[in-house]
Amino acid sequence: MTMNAKMLLLGLIASIPSLTQGQVADAYDFTDVIRLDPSPVKDQCATGTCWSYSTTSFIESELQRQVGQTIDISEMYNVRMTYPEKVELYLRLHGLHQFGPGSLNHDVLHVMRHHGVVPEAAYSGLLDGNTEYDHGDLDELLLAMVETAKERKIAVNDLGFQRAVAGVLDAYLGVVPETFEVDGETHTPLSYRDALGLNPEKYVSLTSFTHHPYGESFILEVPDNFSRQAFKNVEMMDLEAAVKAALDKGYTVAWDADVSEPGFSFRQGLAVLLPADMRSLKEASGQIPEPTVTPGNRQAGFDDFSTTDDHLMHIIGYAVDQDNDTFFIVKNSWGSENPHGGFQYVSLPYFRAKTISILLHQNGLPRDMR
Repeated sequence: MTMNAKMLLLGLIASIPSLTQGQVADAYDFTDVIRLDPSPVKDQCATGTCWSYSTTSFIESELQRQVGQTIDISEMYNVRMTYPEKVELYLRLHGLHQFGPGSLNHDVLHVMRHHGVVPEAAYSGLLDGNTEYDHGDLDELLLAMVETAKERKIAVNDLGFQRAVAGVLDAYLGVVPETFEVDGETHTPLSYRDALGLNPEKYVSLTSFTHHPYGESFILEVPDNFSRQAFKNVEMMDLEAAVKAALDKGYTVAWDADVSEPGFSFRQGLAVLLPADMRSLKEASGQIPEPTVTPGNRQAGFDDFSTTDDHLMHIIGYAVDQDNDTFFIVKNSWGSENPHGGFQYVSLPYFRAKTISILLHQNGLPRDMR
């Protein structure tokens, strides 16, 4: 999700009268069924780096599951190592490609595979005493640089331009350490990855759309899939079943979804699918009757762009409301200022209609999907 999109979304949410917000939120009484223990909620601030925050949180839960320890991994290391690849691809495609801060879950695995992992303490991405992130200037400067390089036909392998890009990234995010100390041992990013026991080949990316055959993999056609990675296409209900099965076995799930919907409210800690005759949560005073989602109307939303790739989050459990309807518990990266400390309850109809993709450990899959 881009910085401007986040600011617009939060602005729209803030415009809803607080009394109405309270009425809608109070209409749901949740009981957690499974709630896995994630790392603390963070705030991506004014950046478009939800892809790194959500996947890093997911990896931290993987480490918690494997070694029983909460380890704070650097989100900005993934950003720093990904941007040069975006620059190269943009130039190789003569500028006919999106260039910006957005990416997807698999790009963190790509960094892990080729560049390793760095702890937050060794690389925070904050300089000069800053405590909050703001990548507005960085993103604008890099975009201007690649557009100028395209117009001047600067070669992709031009060392001067590569050094200039690296210099800008270092100036805004900091120089990546070649080595760092953890518990008295000296590590490189690659050795630290191996010491943690992280294997990027153990994770699978799933989606569900009817414009490609089920059971096959395809390159998901969303702008932030800059690296053109493939996703396994499964049936809509299998996508949901995969999440529940993973959670039941103690595995969390990284989630890519559309959050531009009027039924998605971070402030209320709630995401529900509004019926066609309801345009805003302001029109509701109690529980909302959600429409039925089918593979057909799910696909229609993707085809007419009413379902878009907006934001990536982290599913850490599920709950039921007073009517025994299931909601996924989602960790966001917009800080902790909502009724659930930065978490949200997402209804199954919303998940079915607005999910773009999920990422999970292969052992979390139901046996018949492995």
